[in-house]
Amino acid sequence: MRDYKFYGHETAGIPKPIDNRLAWLTSPLDLYDALSDGLWRKETCAPRMQDEWTSENMTLGQCSITAFIVQDLFGGEVYGILRPGGNYHCYNVIGDAKFDLTSEQFGDEAASLVYDDVNLQMREKHFEKEEKKARYEHLKQLVYDYRK
Repeated sequence: MRDYKFYGHETAGIPKPIDNRLAWLTSPLDLYDALSDGLWRKETCAPRMQDEWTSENMTLGQCSITAFIVQDLFGGEVYGILRPGGNYHCYNVIGDAKFDLTSEQFGDEAASLVYDDVNLQMREKHFEKEEKKARYEHLKQLVYDYRK
């Protein structure tokens, strides 16, 4: 069994997919495994963070596109934690499960993030930025093309 470190990993195995086109996908833990297996890439990272992206910190700059892919595959809501500078860090809430597949990007700071489910995030607002929508579509296609 893999030792997961992201926020909410204890409940991330609960939600079942609402999109059944991916036979290998049984929970968000499977999605995390696939994303960690090289699907998160520098080109899927937010442009402002790409210079800092490394394979050791592969979740950097991947939060919103990942959270909306989780929503596509498992349902639920996407919420945001307001960060310095006015950007939101996105995470998922599906029923009783609350998790953040990209929380590891914050290192030790992750323990201070407050997951209070206050700032509902809407994909229409996020995808007003064409580059973000393109990164989301690219990462989603990588997920659909993935083979274990």
